[in-house]
Amino acid sequence: MQIDDHPSPPASRRTASAFTGDAVKSYLKGPPRQVPGFSSLHRMAAMLMAERMPDNGRVLVLGAGGGLELKAFAEARAGWTFDGVDPSADMLQLAREVAGEHSSRIGFHQGGIDAAPEGPFDAAVCLLTFHHVPVEQRLEILLQIRRRLRAGAPFVVAHMSFPQTEPERSLWIDRHIAYGAPDGTDPFRQENARKAVRERLHILAPDEEEAMLRTAGFSDVSLFYAAFSFRGWVTYA
Repeated sequence: MQIDDHPSPPASRRTASAFTGDAVKSYLKGPPRQVPGFSSLHRMAAMLMAERMPDNGRVLVLGAGGGLELKAFAEARAGWTFDGVDPSADMLQLAREVAGEHSSRIGFHQGGIDAAPEGPFDAAVCLLTFHHVPVEQRLEILLQIRRRLRAGAPFVVAHMSFPQTEPERSLWIDRHIAYGAPDGTDPFRQENARKAVRERLHILAPDEEEAMLRTAGFSDVSLFYAAFSFRGWVTYA
């Protein structure tokens, strides 16, 4: 999971040093502040996966650095096991610490989707990560996820997605920055954050997101989460 006022490099190319030191220490404060309904997103994702998963199911978590979703899913379902994948060793270490007593049910893998076990998995989830991945790399990642899933297994994905035509694009970027800005944030920092979203994130319109999921071979694509600049879908292998 990656989201920050100063967005990181894409998940597929991010160096191990991108989330280190103070950036790692402060990471856990960001998502609950920036993402509307953050804890509810985790709860909904677990519920959607549970609809088609066995009690002892195995879940692939792409972009697992920080461990917040791993902890939430592990607390929700005592019988599930997890494989969490993230490019940053420091963020994976943070995930181990956050997961705490649940770490014995989690395998931690440093790298991109190629570092993930082959499966087969009973479900996969990727939260707040894909807007860091260049559009031209996403289809291959989705194909790799689908290949690791059992037939009919759910895939839950959520990240930033809003219209990319003007003036809607600029309006949604402004809304995103305004929502995530703590009281008293100075205009200079807000402008830097706005510039980072414009120049460093890779955001598609919702209809483009759904089309790419279908191109990757997923079926029954359904929107389950819409909160300001974020959208989430459940779909099936």
